[in-house]
Amino acid sequence: MFEIFIQNPLALTASIFILGLLVGSFLNVVAYRIPIMMRKEVEIDYLSIQAEKEGNEFKPSDSEAFNLAVPASACPKCNSKIKAWQNIPVISWLLLKGKCANCKNPISVRYPIVEFVTGLFSLVVAFQFGASWQLAGMLIFTWFLIALTLIDLDEFLLPDSLTLPLIWVGLLFNSFEVFTSLENAVYGAVIGYLSLWSVYWLFKLLTGKEGMGFGDFKLLAAIGAFLGWQALPVVILLSSIVGAVVGILGIMILGRDKNVPIPFGPYLAAAGWIAALWGDQIVDAYFQFAGIK
Repeated sequence: MFEIFIQNPLALTASIFILGLLVGSFLNVVAYRIPIMMRKEVEIDYLSIQAEKEGNEFKPSDSEAFNLAVPASACPKCNSKIKAWQNIPVISWLLLKGKCANCKNPISVRYPIVEFVTGLFSLVVAFQFGASWQLAGMLIFTWFLIALTLIDLDEFLLPDSLTLPLIWVGLLFNSFEVFTSLENAVYGAVIGYLSLWSVYWLFKLLTGKEGMGFGDFKLLAAIGAFLGWQALPVVILLSSIVGAVVGILGIMILGRDKNVPIPFGPYLAAAGWIAALWGDQIVDAYFQFAGIK
């Protein structure tokens, strides 16, 4: 398969774009369902403990099953099942004019945007890495980052069910030195976690407040596991600058309360993705600007 794509770059880019659109549709499901699944797990644990205290046995009903596959996608208003032709990335939303085929309830434009952006980002990765194992690893990296960004924007949450597997995937790829050596990847994961962990506790000791969540530590650890510890300064610098600029603009233009927290995960994800694709060029450009090179 690699040979076919190496000989025909157009087939590679077209296939990756279509794959990205399909994955983007699935990421919409992931971003919506994982927080609900987490809340349901907490609820089930609570009910189980209560039943145990009362001497009863608690058995969740099969009808209450809720995961990434069950129940089938349906309109939240009329509960009509979404047919296969209504679930074609981007195209179905356009054909349906952004409305449910049954009740005409509006369908958020976020769905086709996520699908298209995922396809576009996947295409950029394909152009950057070509037919290689780096392409495979970076696609997984990109898709996880998109899912984590969506969930953090919605819920101020970076689930362990995504951040922890991403760390292991990064280490797995780098056990074959796909992006960096395994040694650099391990140090990247450790330093990534401990750097934000240290900032968290220093800020808490000085202010008595929590400046970020533990999910941010794990996300930076995952980025370090993929890119190695050498990429972490660029990632931290980029995410901090973008986060500060967006926060200031939000206060000045939108009148946002400066005491209202903003999720840091999306800035880490964006910085990690940019560093993965153009980190070396950014560092070289900085050194040239500073007259070091």
